[in-house]
Amino acid sequence: MTYTEDSRNKIMNTIRSSLGVSGDEAERITRTSIRLDQHKPNLIPERARKTQLENIALFRNMMESQSATVVELKGMDDVPGAVAGYLRDNNLAAEIRMGSDPILTELTWSAALALETKIGKAVPQDSAALSRAFGAAAETGTLFLLSGVDNPTTLNFLPETHIVVLRKVDIAGSYEEVWEQLREVQGQRTMPRTVNLISGPSRTADIEQTIIMGAHGPRRMCILLVGTT
Repeated sequence: MTYTEDSRNKIMNTIRSSLGVSGDEAERITRTSIRLDQHKPNLIPERARKTQLENIALFRNMMESQSATVVELKGMDDVPGAVAGYLRDNNLAAEIRMGSDPILTELTWSAALALETKIGKAVPQDSAALSRAFGAAAETGTLFLLSGVDNPTTLNFLPETHIVVLRKVDIAGSYEEVWEQLREVQGQRTMPRTVNLISGPSRTADIEQTIIMGAHGPRRMCILLVGTT
């Protein structure tokens, strides 16, 4: 459905009328501006107030409890071999789709023999995708994946296998810390079109309380956790 400017104005006027406001109130504008600029943090649970080493361990435990595989690597140069190894060990086709993220595309993929790499957004025929996460929140074991040509959102949901590269230094204790890091990188009041928060492979128990993997996205997820501690 496409909304015209007139339709948008009608909707906004209806909302203002129901709230009993005009949209020009100085006090409301000031309060909103302060809230946007100050980013008052929400409640941070005690389990998210740990050391970096504890955050990494918590993130791994949370991810594995949500049916994801976690593989630790010393450096980014180990990624191609780890991708090829994961696909081989799971009897999957030796092909991977990724975006144009230079951190991934500039790796030496030729070292992973027989692995075919494809660049661009995912298509239904792709069996496996590779993304790079901006960061992660240890409190729930949740990845933050930014949309864009570097890491298209289609990579997160179309292929049945999703492999995600995450640096250990980018794991924070809480959601609030990752959002603040994202603001520092993107700039105030500027965000990607979409920030996907993902905790493990897709699953549902809607039908007779039976866990079904891959109901709304990948049935397999592997996290390549890069860096030393």
